[in-house]
Amino acid sequence: MSISLKRAGAIFVKDYKEFSRNYAISISLIFPIILALLFRGAGPSLGIGPSANGAFAFGLVLNTSFVLLTCLVQVSLFAEEKERNTLRTLMMTPATTMDVLVGKSTLVFVMSAVVLAIATYIMGYEPASTWAFAAAIILSIIIYIAAGTICGLFSKTLLEASLSILPVAFVFTAAPWGAFLVKDYPILKVMEYAPSSQLVHLLGVPTIGFTMGDLLKPLLIILVWTIVFTIVSVALYQRRLKDE
Repeated sequence: MSISLKRAGAIFVKDYKEFSRNYAISISLIFPIILALLFRGAGPSLGIGPSANGAFAFGLVLNTSFVLLTCLVQVSLFAEEKERNTLRTLMMTPATTMDVLVGKSTLVFVMSAVVLAIATYIMGYEPASTWAFAAAIILSIIIYIAAGTICGLFSKTLLEASLSILPVAFVFTAAPWGAFLVKDYPILKVMEYAPSSQLVHLLGVPTIGFTMGDLLKPLLIILVWTIVFTIVSVALYQRRLKDE
């Protein structure tokens, strides 16, 4: 698929202007920072750092932020287009599928990366491997952008958009909690393979004595989720294009 940086850039600028005027959506930028401040001040029992408590606490901040910022803003951008009936117009322009998806995703990606970097600094988290941590965050952002795109394509209004991310929040944000119930409900072991659970595993890798396998296993699982969600979001957009 071809991509025109000029068209994608124009869509990025348009979304930025619409986002900056929508205070109800732009307020989501402060959610990760508020969560980071709350968990940082929650007491030493959470032990921020590569420990069981610290990894779970920081993972909760990240996974919740992915839903409240990344996924919510992405689904809102698409739902707003549909509510104004401008998505159909956008689909009818010479812009290709990749032009639209990259253009509409870049703003959310940049905002998520910057805000989560601030949240990481506030929490004082030091990863066992900087490159592995950065890769996991980048892949996770793409997953939730794709999830937001999928939800947005099925939402007709902003109200529907805000409700449509509830399954994403329930499945992904709640997945790491399933580890506490595995002994009573073995079927919940499947939740360990959710990208949110794998992110928590990666965050818990000790800074000393880790192996490449400790880093690569969660990264590969997150990568598989990224590829699947990206393919599904592109396929659904193209199907929507044909329906229009």
